[in-house]
Amino acid sequence: MSYVSDSSSLNKALRQQYLSLPQGNFCQVTYVWIDGSGEGLRNKTRTMDSEPKSIADIPEWNFDGSSTGQSKGHNSDMLLIPVCMFRDPFLLDPNKLVLCEVLKHTREPAESNHRNCCNKVMEKVKDLHPWFGMEQEYTLFGVDGHPYGWPRLGFPKPQGPYYCSVGADRAFGRDIVECHYKACLYAGIKISGTNAEVMPSQWEFQVGPCEGIEMGDHLWMARFLLYRVCEDFGVVATLDPKPMTGDWNGAGCHINVSTAQMREEGGIEHIDKAIEKLGKRHAEHIRVYDPHGGEDNKRRLTGRHETSSIHDFSAGVANRGASIRIPRQVGQEKCGYFEDRRPAANCDPYAVTCAMARTCMLEEEKDTHELK
Repeated sequence: MSYVSDSSSLNKALRQQYLSLPQGNFCQVTYVWIDGSGEGLRNKTRTMDSEPKSIADIPEWNFDGSSTGQSKGHNSDMLLIPVCMFRDPFLLDPNKLVLCEVLKHTREPAESNHRNCCNKVMEKVKDLHPWFGMEQEYTLFGVDGHPYGWPRLGFPKPQGPYYCSVGADRAFGRDIVECHYKACLYAGIKISGTNAEVMPSQWEFQVGPCEGIEMGDHLWMARFLLYRVCEDFGVVATLDPKPMTGDWNGAGCHINVSTAQMREEGGIEHIDKAIEKLGKRHAEHIRVYDPHGGEDNKRRLTGRHETSSIHDFSAGVANRGASIRIPRQVGQEKCGYFEDRRPAANCDPYAVTCAMARTCMLEEEKDTHELK
């Protein structure tokens, strides 16, 4: 068995005694932001005199960016700009979780703040009513870096019995999955489902459909809730796109995309046009589909384990080995959506949805435009 953290063995009943104390009219607001790695999340909490009714009621704040890889020590203050508010499933009502953008002292976006640019693009395409849904795969590990539930020596049985499985010998960590699901529903995140994945100890949850900037907001907060739930159970959730070498599946974050035109009768024509545009910018999209310019996806997109090759662009109906999959139902009904299977599990959903909107929805963008 994998090792769980010392904190998970603390007396949770005693903890609950304090959490249930009345707090009067005060409200605890936890600010959540993306750190300088572009992958990690940070948070801190403040007291407000009353429950905020909207995001406009939550003040800006600041933090020490030199401790998060976002500034130098001699000028370390970074600004937290609240952008999206959720109910807090850990401290419960009336307390809140608030997702924030990070700005420099000049009020320019921090390098890891891809939301700022994404929001501008989504404003340009809002009349197309772009819908996104993202399938977040992740893998559970012990704090010792060993996959949760895997034998201490050796490996579990080969892949095959684990996908959408049930049973103590093949589904590892379901308590975490179900607690995370309920936490997302309570918070107001648009989580739409979950399932066990192909590799043991690997799971997936889906968020969406979300329109425009909402996709990134909801997926990032869902990730925060996942990390917090795992913290309570003493295990670690990793978004590494290839957490285990060998004959084991990697972890992706497939994105499902549609516009109002694609969802209407005859929308397959618009789907085909979008896929054609994506094919012309394959290399550019690969560079924004993981936080390291495509280096992470090199380990995952090998043409094996239900992936396409990172070097080639392909599309097909019901083909999980293609870059772009058109669901069979969409192929039959000639309208709906398409799925881009290339984004890595650790992608930034703001960067991915921004690139998707620029390539497929902004007619004025030149074919030679470099995605950022």
